[in-house]
Amino acid sequence: MSLYALIPAAGRGTRFGSWKQYVPIAGRPMLWHAVRAVCMPPVESVFVVLARGDREFARHAWNGLGASVEPLYCGGETRRDSVYNALVAAMGLVEADDWMLVHDAARPCVPRSDVEKLLREVGDDGVGGILALPIAETLKRVVDGKVHATEDRAQLWLAQTPQLFRAGLLMRALERAKTVPTDEASAVEQMGLKPRVVNGSRENLKVTWPEDLAIAESILERRK
Repeated sequence: MSLYALIPAAGRGTRFGSWKQYVPIAGRPMLWHAVRAVCMPPVESVFVVLARGDREFARHAWNGLGASVEPLYCGGETRRDSVYNALVAAMGLVEADDWMLVHDAARPCVPRSDVEKLLREVGDDGVGGILALPIAETLKRVVDGKVHATEDRAQLWLAQTPQLFRAGLLMRALERAKTVPTDEASAVEQMGLKPRVVNGSRENLKVTWPEDLAIAESILERRK
């Protein structure tokens, strides 16, 4: 069984006014850092899922990262569509039992040690697994701008990426999902399966707001 990685990068970051994945961080596009994070043994290829009209990807260098980087111009309207389309497109190279490591283009700072830990702890799990963090903050349910209740956070975790599943299983889960999954694990969960949770890192932030760029850049510059 082989290991591949897949990064959906077909969406526009409306809060950034442009293609968020190409916003520069520490001298490189944010997407470059996300790709580099999963270009590690034993990953054979990284499939980057792009919008059909994407012309920016070809303007950057993607060689020398430790694994082959394969652009797939088959991005869809949603994350689910992009990942599913990419799995279908890659099935000429990927076997159903091969592992697929799905990562966010907006998570440029995931430590390599976290990815290695995910691969190690998921191992031969029959379902797969995800990186996640236990919630430390107090959670409030808010209705009409006012606190309605304080939620019990004891069993709540923040899902991160990468997420690791067999390619065939993930494709079936995305195809059959009755509600639009917000990540790959939620599609697998709809099949009645329970992915393993691997404790991640707070450095693996998702760049969502423009102010997150400075935090991400600080993390990446410190690693240099």
